[in-house]
Amino acid sequence: MDMGRESRWEKDAMTVEIGFALVSAAVLAGAVFAVVFGLTFVLGLTGLAAKGMLKGGAFLGVVVGVWRVVWVLSRFDAQRRQGR
Repeated sequence: MDMGRESRWEKDAMTVEIGFALVSAAVLAGAVFAVVFGLTFVLGLTGLAAKGMLKGGAFLGVVVGVWRVVWVLSRFDAQRRQGR
């Protein structure tokens, strides 16, 4: 693959991939938090237990979201380097 300047098509492809990574990460993080939020109600937690569960769910959502962005963009970069 040419290691020179990127074409307009390559720049557009990267922009789309970044957008996909961010949107899919936000959806996945929201889904993880929603599951934890739902479990809080199903288990009938109140007070400190509910607060801790929600904070843990928010933290887990952020971790999963960041993981998703890194995974999608690293996969895209690997495919780009292979010339696909």
